[in-house]
Amino acid sequence: MLSTKLNLPLLAILCAARAAHAAPPDAYLLHNARVVCVSSPTLERGDVVIRKGMIEAVGVDLKAPADAWVIDATGLTVYPGFIDALSTWALPGAAPPGPTARGTSAAQPAPTAPANAPPPSKGPEDRPLSATFYRAADHISPTDPVIATMRDGGFTTAVVFPTNNIFAGQGAVIDLAGDRPGSMVVAAPAGQYLSMKTNGFSSFPGSLMGTIAYIRQLYLDADHYKLAQSIYASHPQGLQRPAYDENLEGLNASPRALLPAHRAVEIDRMLHLAEQLKLKAVLYGGEEAWRWTGPLKQSGVPVLVSLKWPERPKEADPALEDPLRILEYREKAPGTPAALAKAGVRFAFFSDGLAKPADIRKSLKRALDAGLSKDDAIRALTLSPAEIYGIADRTGSIEPGKIANLTVTSGDWFDDKTKVKFTFVDGQQYDPQPEDTKKPEDAVKTTEATN
Repeated sequence: MLSTKLNLPLLAILCAARAAHAAPPDAYLLHNARVVCVSSPTLERGDVVIRKGMIEAVGVDLKAPADAWVIDATGLTVYPGFIDALSTWALPGAAPPGPTARGTSAAQPAPTAPANAPPPSKGPEDRPLSATFYRAADHISPTDPVIATMRDGGFTTAVVFPTNNIFAGQGAVIDLAGDRPGSMVVAAPAGQYLSMKTNGFSSFPGSLMGTIAYIRQLYLDADHYKLAQSIYASHPQGLQRPAYDENLEGLNASPRALLPAHRAVEIDRMLHLAEQLKLKAVLYGGEEAWRWTGPLKQSGVPVLVSLKWPERPKEADPALEDPLRILEYREKAPGTPAALAKAGVRFAFFSDGLAKPADIRKSLKRALDAGLSKDDAIRALTLSPAEIYGIADRTGSIEPGKIANLTVTSGDWFDDKTKVKFTFVDGQQYDPQPEDTKKPEDAVKTTEATN
């Protein structure tokens, strides 16, 4: 008995220590913050209740639930978690695209074929450079350092795609937190990523015309494949079964097609291609979309605008002057978002390989300087990408019933002095990494999601 009594204080200490390291709470109340709801008017002094990973309530002077941790957010601003609309984040194995952005091809030596290589492609039936069946959701790396880096900058969600090949594969919407890939995926597949690769071929489709013809043929084959499968499923007796084709299966499983369109001529070309093939299309690049707002508005096709504004290459010969068209292209690209917003064209932003959240914010400020409103900029980082990918019913704005993905800052996010205080991803709070713990090798390992 004496021994038991002497150990009671020690037992109490151990219990207290265990409680201190218990799991995070199921409920939070962010109290007295400036709440930028996006889908409804901003609350200058509002409250947000989070429970079990979801937004439970949004309003003014809400009563704190008995089991909630109350965070005094006076002076802070709460945004919906930012979304990168097209990236390779958390896909460390994703290789950079062959052709460079802006409609030119990178100079690359022709590949040397191994001794046992198949003969060169003779037509679309050989399915060259196609991996429509590749699913990004199956290749997420939760330990990729880009996840924490971008989460520290306010991003809670990304739409990630492989970028190799003409048909690169199926993307996925992921949240930037989680121990396992399955807990990170919000929606999959998000679409099929296409490029206009033309280099590296000794035969078909070794030209832009050939690549477009190949894309057209593969979609026509996919339609025929679906029809043949439907007929066979209805009455297989007496009918020869259709041959299985993993590329056509992958294409038919993709709910939308992401098409490269940087310059005005490419935008026009991709709009016509989408119309002819009856594709649910999304254009990416969009630097010269300011020239084509009318047709874009009429088509209803949304645009993912690259935040990597075109610049003169560092290796360019300083003695050579750029053509006026190129100078205009670079100068007016940051004005594209404002032009799209004015025309009523739905658009969202993607990082396009920018390595730091600070660089993303700097690029966004160039768009603001070119006429884009802050409200439209925030929408293009939150609700608009959610709408484009069909997930606005679960994320993109601060509303009851949506996933508790929130970015909490010390003030206006576009202010240089503003810091991200913390984020919520799936209702869990994440504090930014201390600056002195970040190593140079932890820099973002990402590739340009353009062709």
